Amino acid sequence: MRNALTLLLVAACHLTACFASTARALEYPYAPYNEGKMDPQKTGWPLTDAERAYVLKAEYERRPGREVNQHKPALWPVTPSAGFWGGSSWLDTHANLVKVAQAGKGPIDVLLVGDSITMQWGEAWPKYFPTLKTVNIGIGGDKTQNVLWRLDHGGVDGLEPRVVVLLIGNNNMFFTPETGIAPAAQGIKVCADNLREKFPKALVIVVKVFPAHAPGNPFYEDIKKVNAALDTLALEADPKVRVLDIWGEMVNADGTLKKGLFTPDNIHLTQDGGYKLYAGKLQPLIEAFLAGKEVPK
Repeated sequence: MRNALTLLLVAACHLTACFASTARALEYPYAPYNEGKMDPQKTGWPLTDAERAYVLKAEYERRPGREVNQHKPALWPVTPSAGFWGGSSWLDTHANLVKVAQAGKGPIDVLLVGDSITMQWGEAWPKYFPTLKTVNIGIGGDKTQNVLWRLDHGGVDGLEPRVVVLLIGNNNMFFTPETGIAPAAQGIKVCADNLREKFPKALVIVVKVFPAHAPGNPFYEDIKKVNAALDTLALEADPKVRVLDIWGEMVNADGTLKKGLFTPDNIHLTQDGGYKLYAGKLQPLIEAFLAGKEVPK
């Protein structure tokens, strides 16, 4: 059943050409979502009362298939869904980031999109990119489906970034036993496609998921598999997309994480180690594009 759902998902992505640059709302691989049979408000901000009540339900109550009491985990990573930490805290965090986006309305140099690894750039970003006007909309714990929902519900409205850096997928690993690997990779691609549709002039840098934990750990091994699956999706066939892979610089010869790059949880990055490496790998891509030069692959 899982394999069948995965094939259905891939076919849907190819057949619908879902993310062409048009003014209409994006269409996702799950038709009931596009038809308004799930989210009462598929796009826009502020939220209607009906939408707010809907997204304040636990996330498992809003997954594809739930509306018809069916289990469709392969579609979770590619169908927009608001996050949920309990109560309204996740939604409040998103609302605050909407205000940040509105305050930065208009041209900016860089838009950072992702989860806690993006959120925690902290002082490292202005240290390595002091002159770039940047908006960071990272939210801890986010999965691809949460980013999709935020992009469609005010998260980037009014922004005109020249470069977008997308790093997402780590938290999808908690669910790969149910969703499978291919849908997690598709979720990353759909996020990139969404950003390309919204910002057709921008360069979108898709960063492969960073290693976490240790070789043999299911989380670590599934990240490797998702990154490999991402290679099969040919994101760089789009001239405005670059894929950044720095896995090799983050691990030792035996695959273990390099000391000094990661915090004790073996997931997040250290300011003076991990983010320094990450910034150094982003710099030539960002600088080339902003200077009007060919961006290396």
